[in-house]
Amino acid sequence: MSLAGHLATVLGAEVRAIADLGMSHAWTMHRITLADGRALFAKVSAEPTAVFAAEAAGLRWLRSDLVPEVLAADDRMIVLPWLAAIDPTPAAAERFGRELAALHAQSPGEFGAPWPGWIAELPLDNARSTGPWPRWYAERRLAPYLPGAAAALGRDGITLLEQVIERIDTLAGPPEPPARIHGDLWSGNICWTAERAMLIDPAAHGGHRETDLAMLALFGAPHLDRIRAAYNEIHPLAEGWRVRIPLHQLHHLLVHVVLYGASYRAQTLAAATAAINAGR
Repeated sequence: MSLAGHLATVLGAEVRAIADLGMSHAWTMHRITLADGRALFAKVSAEPTAVFAAEAAGLRWLRSDLVPEVLAADDRMIVLPWLAAIDPTPAAAERFGRELAALHAQSPGEFGAPWPGWIAELPLDNARSTGPWPRWYAERRLAPYLPGAAAALGRDGITLLEQVIERIDTLAGPPEPPARIHGDLWSGNICWTAERAMLIDPAAHGGHRETDLAMLALFGAPHLDRIRAAYNEIHPLAEGWRVRIPLHQLHHLLVHVVLYGASYRAQTLAAATAAINAGR
């Protein structure tokens, strides 16, 4: 069946046009125009994949106005409303900070999630646990990626990451309850619209709220200081959160090493070194 035919079947609506927006990872991206004029976004795979089911589950589980409605999802695609992007303003950033804090305050009661996770094309171990977070993070978000990163990081690099894992209990800061987090909150996964910031492409799970804040800093986010200040007004971060940023970035940096190789080696090892030094 053609893409237009498949979309018409799952949406129960006639498709007028499909615009190809290029590729992201292994998926093709499309703007869909329905016969009634509505514009939608579709991410499509040529082969069956479990990634879209995980993405849809995460968006629904986040239960927030910050995420778009899932209009359809199966093993070939996910369909969302079209989000018209605009340049972010300081006021929009402050609203986002407050709404992110409110999202994180909705504790799911456990770390992990009740579905198999994915980040890009890599599986995420979402095995659930009531704590503590440091050991969960080490075992579910760091250790699984060391074998795939070994060639790029080298023996010394892997040894450094193993030291982080061994010392995780002293590096992680004060205990925090599980937070409902996006899980992959780099700036490219924020769509700034006229109404509010909208979050897409989650690796959602019950995690540590500092992880989302650290990801905003990893590649830079617009008006980040305003986001943080507004966040802290609603849900103040624990003392020492700044020095823990590298620790929370390590998972995503390891994912980048596995996906893209040695170009992320220096940044990953710098983060691991900073995480260890912060604990001294």
